[in-house]
Amino acid sequence: MDIGWISLLLFLALVAALLTGLPLAFVLGGIAVVFTYFLWGPQALMAMSANTLGVSQNFILSAIPLFIFMGILLQKSGIAGALYEMVYKWVGGLRGGLAMGTVVICMIFAAMTGTSGGATVSMGVIALPSMLKRNYHKNLAIGSIAAGGGLGILIPPSVLMIVYALFAAESVGALFAGGILPGLLLGSLFILYIGIRCFFQKDLGPSIPPDERAAMADKLRSLKTVILPIILILIVLGTIFMGVATPTEAAGIGALGSLVCAAISRRLNWPIFKETTFETLKLSCMVIWIIIGGTCFAALYSAIGAVDFIKEVISVLPISRYVILTGIQLSFFVLGMFLDPGAIIMICTPVFVPLIKSLGFDSVWFGVLFIVNMEMAYITPPFGFNLFYMKAIVPDGVTMGDIYKAMFPFVLLQTICLVLLVVFPEIVLWLPNQMIR
Repeated sequence: MDIGWISLLLFLALVAALLTGLPLAFVLGGIAVVFTYFLWGPQALMAMSANTLGVSQNFILSAIPLFIFMGILLQKSGIAGALYEMVYKWVGGLRGGLAMGTVVICMIFAAMTGTSGGATVSMGVIALPSMLKRNYHKNLAIGSIAAGGGLGILIPPSVLMIVYALFAAESVGALFAGGILPGLLLGSLFILYIGIRCFFQKDLGPSIPPDERAAMADKLRSLKTVILPIILILIVLGTIFMGVATPTEAAGIGALGSLVCAAISRRLNWPIFKETTFETLKLSCMVIWIIIGGTCFAALYSAIGAVDFIKEVISVLPISRYVILTGIQLSFFVLGMFLDPGAIIMICTPVFVPLIKSLGFDSVWFGVLFIVNMEMAYITPPFGFNLFYMKAIVPDGVTMGDIYKAMFPFVLLQTICLVLLVVFPEIVLWLPNQMIR
């Protein structure tokens, strides 16, 4: 059968299976098994078992449970609440200060957790009631939390970057380095937007009354809250960028460091440790099974020759490579409205990375663009994960429509960031180029 028809049937089967609501690992792995059997026979299934064994023995994947453990323990040990208290004291007196401070905490949390959900849920529980109590507009409060939480997959360490690196055969350290400046840029755009809007629209984010503002001595004492987390972040990322440790070894340092931070803060006890361990096991197993299914699917897709087919089709089109890049980004945006970002990365990376390389683009740069687009997916209606996290947290009377409206300006800011990264690729590539790749 023609490669084009096989590719069409493959993706139609994928869409149909996803619509059934089956777990993603079963969808990707099951389709790979069925197509492999009918294309090459039962003996070809041995190749899938070899792929599964290869994934399970991949050293870099050990970093995923370690980073997850680090983030969950720091979250459950009360560090998020202490960080918010510190920010409340320092910037609560500014218009929009609590929303801007929430974005800053989400950026710090992003560098501790590597996921989006942790920061979104933590800040939703802690910061949302505080902002609504002080008459912040619900759209601003909800948007700052959901968009800020999404920074967890862009600012390293990022679990999705590890997944992309695995499927694109890229350096995890280079991707981590490439995500730092874009993460800071996007967080700054959020803060700048909040500050400007609240300056001109005073009722959006009023400052806290003067009698509730902390004295300078209290502000200085509150800084001790951020010392340990920041030291831990610098150690974890610094050992990677300086070449002292691999990402997996740095993740081990981070996991141990989170235990030390929780112990020093006197928040480490057996119930917290037990709960953290079980949640880490649950999330890690889910991620690894999805990666196994995605690896089998990607191997099938490569085996049928679809990657070369797409490259040949694109090569004869009389259009600029930037038009092709724009089309790819638009396809990511549309997919992000309906699919899990992890699934999009595992399905699309084997398809588009070879194409991107053939067009002369850097795959680390493309990977960071990919992650920014997936960050948009977390807050894009109708199925963005952070939208549902917020719906579970918001008070009665806040509808899903209200949450959708709150996301619009932040999706626009993410789009602006994406355009800046395309126009100025050095924002992504400067730090990775300082490393030995």
